[in-house]
Amino acid sequence: MPTQTFFNLPEAKRQALLDAAIDEFADNSYNHASISRIVARLGIAKGSIYQYFQDKQDLYLYLLDLVIQEKLALLHGVQSPDPQMNIFAFLRRLLRSSADFNFTRPRLAQVAYRAIYDDLPFHDETIARMRAASATYITQLVEQGISQGNIAPEVDPELAVFVISTLSADFGKFIFARLGVDPRTLDGENPLRQHLPEIEQLFDQLVTILEQGLGNRQAGATPGRESQGATDDTR
Repeated sequence: MPTQTFFNLPEAKRQALLDAAIDEFADNSYNHASISRIVARLGIAKGSIYQYFQDKQDLYLYLLDLVIQEKLALLHGVQSPDPQMNIFAFLRRLLRSSADFNFTRPRLAQVAYRAIYDDLPFHDETIARMRAASATYITQLVEQGISQGNIAPEVDPELAVFVISTLSADFGKFIFARLGVDPRTLDGENPLRQHLPEIEQLFDQLVTILEQGLGNRQAGATPGRESQGATDDTR
């Protein structure tokens, strides 16, 4: 965690430091990222960084926490127009909003991709950190789905959270492999944009699989896809 000295910095200086660090870790693997390049860009002494963060790992993990916080803030901002909306339809909206993070915060998304795909010396800790945050949010969704009768009553809630969390977390890897895209090479001209129709179809199929496995058939649950144009209002 950053020191109090970091938080005492004027907001502009604090943001400049974060922007420089985000660019460095977005453009380089953790092992090749350089504190020296960060301070050179900022025009400050290298020792200054260690007044704010314990070491490079401390700075890196703080950036990952920013990724998690901003992505969760984006997901929490997806409001259902109907509090009784089928939970699988809502999950479909969340998948698209999560994908939009690549376009709205591309540099932070790049940091996250390198955390997943690069050979980090603390890779397991990083993945566990990212999954724990999303599991908390998905637990709330599962509880809502159970209370609304969208999820079959015989389904174990913890298992439902595990299934949705695991598939959601690894679905990005599937998409990148399917499209032949290395997420570590994404830049301002994000190639995912041209593949959006195919990605949308894959989202639909994933939600269909989840609903067929977890959905409450006795309640006559409606399909997860709200309609053929379900994602238009999320773009």
